[in-house]
Amino acid sequence: MWGQSEKNALEMEIEKINAAGGVDGRPLQLISYDNRADSIEAVNVAKRLIDQDKVVAIIGLAQSGVANAVSSVTEEKKIPFIGTTPTNPLVTVNEDGTVKKYAFRTCFIDPFQGTVAAQFAYDRLEARTAAILYDVGSDYSSWLSNYFEEAFTKMGGELVAKEAFRTGELDYRAMLGKIKEKEPDVLFVPTAQKEAALAAKQARDLGIEATLMGGDNWGSPDLITLGGSAIEGGYFVNLASLEDPDIQGFVKEYRERYNADPVLPNPVMAIDGLYMLIDAIKRAGTTEGPALAEALETTKDLPVLTGILTIDPDTHNPLNKPAVIQQVKDGEFIYVETYVTK
Repeated sequence: MWGQSEKNALEMEIEKINAAGGVDGRPLQLISYDNRADSIEAVNVAKRLIDQDKVVAIIGLAQSGVANAVSSVTEEKKIPFIGTTPTNPLVTVNEDGTVKKYAFRTCFIDPFQGTVAAQFAYDRLEARTAAILYDVGSDYSSWLSNYFEEAFTKMGGELVAKEAFRTGELDYRAMLGKIKEKEPDVLFVPTAQKEAALAAKQARDLGIEATLMGGDNWGSPDLITLGGSAIEGGYFVNLASLEDPDIQGFVKEYRERYNADPVLPNPVMAIDGLYMLIDAIKRAGTTEGPALAEALETTKDLPVLTGILTIDPDTHNPLNKPAVIQQVKDGEFIYVETYVTK
């Protein structure tokens, strides 16, 4: 779903670029394979792209675990990759904090979106107490819950409950029962759509009235399909929204071409990555990996689809990347605002 939409967007954009003369007079060629969201398959695909297809860079890699696995290949082969939505900090830096020379991304990272969620809850929703239900078996869920807790308490909020379940569990009523006793203003559930929808239904069945909140993993139609009325009114952090004023031209063009909405945020993050790569090629004057990586690292004030892009040379993450707040309203994802942390 996300991958196909990402591929569609890149094909559409590259077609326009080539029609206008390409990059430095040369056409761009998109070669794509399905990595099936599997780390082993993704490593094999990356090797095929580099060794057989002779690509100059890789754009994509939505999942953090998959992106992290591929980064070992691109570091060895000295070919840049630009992740679209892998939000784990360790995608672009090593455990010791040193930056990976060939790994970049166009999305924000988990500490940032955890902070956004906490600040939005405290400032906009005027929440003063919060509870967290998270998946202890998921790095994404565990890290995001920690970042939310840190930011919320730093602002003066109180975390009244923090309950964990293990991946694969489907009954959260025991944990939610403990949360209900604390009567939190907000309940933060940084999980995938299935778990979030189940948690929402069980929470409402137990009489929990807290405003539900989540991270960017909520941004799938499956959340609404599975959660129904229980998820209504919930807020979540995302990278982009169909109603975002900055991307309306892209949304209109995509709908006209494919007779469907783009499945965000992956396609717009991919287009940002494409223009980041084109800018680097022009400034480097070559498509050689080491020179391209140096140019990517010095990306500064570059106009892209979602705004202005500057890369932090110490982390290879975008600086001051705004987040989008969305809400489930009347069975749809509604754009609330573009939010920048304090």
